[in-house]
Amino acid sequence: MDLMEKLTILTDAAKYDAACTSSGVDRGGKKGMTGNTSAAGICHAFAADGRCISLLKVLMTNACIYDCRYCVNRRSNDSRRAAFAPRELADLTMAFYRRNYIEGLFLSSGIMKNPDYTCEQMIEALRVLREEYRFNGYIHAKAIPGADPRLIEQLGLLADRLSVNIELPSEQSLGLLAPDKSKKAILRPMGFIQKRREEQKDALVRYQHAPRFAPAGQSTQMMIGATPESDYQILRLTEGLYQTYRLKRVFYSAYVPAVEHSLLPARDVKPPLLREHRLYQADWLLRFYGFEASELLTPERPQFNLLIDPKCHWALAHMDRFPVEVNRAPYETLLRVPGIGVKGAQTILRARRGGILTFEGLKKIGVSLKRARYFITCGGKAAPGSDLRPEVILRELIGQQGKERMQLQDGGKQMSFFQEEQQQEALKWISVQ
Repeated sequence: MDLMEKLTILTDAAKYDAACTSSGVDRGGKKGMTGNTSAAGICHAFAADGRCISLLKVLMTNACIYDCRYCVNRRSNDSRRAAFAPRELADLTMAFYRRNYIEGLFLSSGIMKNPDYTCEQMIEALRVLREEYRFNGYIHAKAIPGADPRLIEQLGLLADRLSVNIELPSEQSLGLLAPDKSKKAILRPMGFIQKRREEQKDALVRYQHAPRFAPAGQSTQMMIGATPESDYQILRLTEGLYQTYRLKRVFYSAYVPAVEHSLLPARDVKPPLLREHRLYQADWLLRFYGFEASELLTPERPQFNLLIDPKCHWALAHMDRFPVEVNRAPYETLLRVPGIGVKGAQTILRARRGGILTFEGLKKIGVSLKRARYFITCGGKAAPGSDLRPEVILRELIGQQGKERMQLQDGGKQMSFFQEEQQQEALKWISVQ
């Protein structure tokens, strides 16, 4: 099998891994080095059809000793197998970089022989790139659960970011669909990476040139829709991962039915793309807006309403906190107003130092009032023509977000989102919060 055949097979096999962004690191230029990366990040891939999209996203091999029910690369699946030798992969990466096809590498792998052997192969490929070819560009590597911590450490010293996929939102689902994996085996390397990064911070205080271990941090990915866990369970897990392991990102991947199995959704079931989108929006609220999972969802109401985004949904369920006066509200309160983001809140704080803000003034400084107008006052006055009844606001917000849902739910085809039963369901949902 020639190199391009391997590339076609192993880039296609890597397409289901969503955790491949690369923000958060600046390696800095060094004399004699090839390539560089910046904190702005790279978040593209090199597809099997030859499209040039910045980051070479590939598996070391798609031959795997595990038999995870949901995975196209599982042991029992009848598919073409391929594997790169470490130097082959390093040569390919450098050849693509020199042709300006890519700016970095995202490397994962099926499990060859055992976790340690797989990790050793990945380490050797990265060692050739870093030490022999002096490649200074961005590298994101998947840490292999079950590998020796000493190997994980070597991998982290060669890569900019490490990630360990948690795969499924509960230990029960993991045991059912991935019997060769365990929660403990997945969380152990996460804990090691976090501990090692904390140790490195102390070392860098004392020694400026101490080796950098995974300077862009770690991330993880979980599948959505393959198992019955609720959004509440998923969000609580996400919150725990951020707090315990200081992850840079949790990625959510709507399950694409690629294999037949009685425990999985049928092949003709559409991926829950809108649900994935709502979870990403909620994740943003956890990371940047000061929300907690228990504020957004409850055990009694464990699913997000797909009609509107989580922040609008929370606000409609807490109308006793609104409207807020933009000329007096603290930063933390402004962040909770639908339609006002981090930059918008910061802009408001700066602008109101120079005088009283009006709705016209908010427009001029770039604050979007499409959603915010229902939840704020300026100088004690509501936006002209605003009806602040929750059911009216809900109907307006559903109309605003209809285009987004059309794109995610039905591939851009025209759909009606003004069905009375959908609106009534949303009203019932917010009335019990």
